[in-house]
Amino acid sequence: MRAHDKIIAVAPMMDWTDRHCRFFHRQLTRRALLYTEMVVADAVIHGDRQRLIGFSPVEHPVAIQFGGADPERLATAARIAEAFGYDEINLNVGCPSDRVQSGIFGACLMKTPQLVGACVAAMKASVAIPVTVKCRLGVDDQDTEPALDELADAVVEEGCDGIWVHARKAWLSGLSPKENREIPPLDCGRVYRLKQRLPSTFVGINGGVETLEAVGDHLTKVDGVMLGRAAYQRPALLAEIDRRYLGMPSSIQPEDAVLGMMPYIEAALADGVRLHQITRHMLGLFHGRPGARRWRQVLSSQSSGGDLTVLSEALAAVGPEVSAPAAMSEPSVTQLAVA
Repeated sequence: MRAHDKIIAVAPMMDWTDRHCRFFHRQLTRRALLYTEMVVADAVIHGDRQRLIGFSPVEHPVAIQFGGADPERLATAARIAEAFGYDEINLNVGCPSDRVQSGIFGACLMKTPQLVGACVAAMKASVAIPVTVKCRLGVDDQDTEPALDELADAVVEEGCDGIWVHARKAWLSGLSPKENREIPPLDCGRVYRLKQRLPSTFVGINGGVETLEAVGDHLTKVDGVMLGRAAYQRPALLAEIDRRYLGMPSSIQPEDAVLGMMPYIEAALADGVRLHQITRHMLGLFHGRPGARRWRQVLSSQSSGGDLTVLSEALAAVGPEVSAPAAMSEPSVTQLAVA
């Protein structure tokens, strides 16, 4: 990852960006960087690795996000992930959930930048693929100006290949994980200032990115944009991102994405996967189009024990395509390539 690369990514989201979700998203975007859910390093070392971190080659480029705070264990997990074929290792320094607080990792690590630096150094020494960090502006009562700079300086010194910043503080007490995604105010300017201070370091922004226009605006100030809930709830945005920013000549149509999922779903059902485990990620595909409500209804009500006929019935309910809303108008930055 180099400072001049412009990257658009789909954020790591617990319970959302599993392998079925990523395979689906890859039907819509050929070039966006996809992230796994956060996986605890100890689980990778001691658990069922194929179940936890297995993925399809179709998903490339794909990065794995680790949770942990022990440099040696993270290095071991990184070697395992590299052997599995991942394109990047990312360290979670932003999740505020009770689970990570009890393990003293995630957003808690904002308070110990030198430890984060040591974790990055251990992973960098163990693998040849890029090692990045995803963090917050700070936690609790920290002043975000020195807090973010100290974290960034500590990891850059150890060779970190990129910093993704969720442009909000995290509150480790008093707010739930959901509230931490919404209530602390966004401060995109703080992320822009970090980029200005570290011109040779990749700096990407995450948090509250809802429209294609916002993506374009951010890309004039930082090196990358990470989409979270917008990409999940309105996945057709990913196809437009390919066309507008990542050099693809045309957008992939949602109907084609459904057809592309059929062989995958058929194979997954044969392996014992239930249809709803896959189709739950596809509910928002036709957002804003006639028939979208019926599409959701069919998938939601019939996928529990269904087969491919459920998907065919849901697809038949979708009407002709409608115009994109004004909020998704063409931004000023176009044709940005991902290396």
